[in-house]
Amino acid sequence: MLVEAVKTDYREADLSAGDRALCDFAAKLTRTPGAMSADDVGALRLAGFSDRAIHDAAQTIAYFNYINRIADGLGVDLEPEMPPPPAR
Repeated sequence: MLVEAVKTDYREADLSAGDRALCDFAAKLTRTPGAMSADDVGALRLAGFSDRAIHDAAQTIAYFNYINRIADGLGVDLEPEMPPPPAR
């Protein structure tokens, strides 16, 4: 199932080129935001994303990262249906 494949490792899922480019962008912006460059935006443009869509994606990705860090930093409990984060 596609959803499970994406949840496990999107790089192994059967995604379109655009979806894969967006996931790559999201992963990099999440894990190494200081390493982002114009090439990352360029890859989304090459995959067919408009500047508006890229802007909206960056805003959404950044918001989810922000709100998760706030919740983690303040010790907000997970909702009962959410699995705990993987052990590190």
